[in-house]
Amino acid sequence: MPTPEQLTAVMEPYAHHVLVCTGGYCSTDRRGRSLYSLLAQLLQREGLLFGPRRVKRSEAPCLGVCAGGPIVAVYPAGLWYAGVTPELLERIVVEHLRDGREVPEGVFHRLGG
Repeated sequence: MPTPEQLTAVMEPYAHHVLVCTGGYCSTDRRGRSLYSLLAQLLQREGLLFGPRRVKRSEAPCLGVCAGGPIVAVYPAGLWYAGVTPELLERIVVEHLRDGREVPEGVFHRLGG
């Protein structure tokens, strides 16, 4: 089994971690799955897949909200976006992840606030 030090050497640093709910509770038609695929394309287009500004993406079967989905959470900012459409996801990638400005009209939860 690898040690924590060995794993650290393998994993590249990243600037943001985006979690996309792909389950069927918050969005019964499972629109999160197509958003997760689109996220990869948008990150590649904006040059955010590699290097010091790299964005790590993960899909989650449930983020525990169970309404208003699809839900997308962005860390380390701790911002949760609800009702994410392809258009809102593009704004999150360009404005928040690339340019460092949150998209306030999509935010429904702020960690610690």
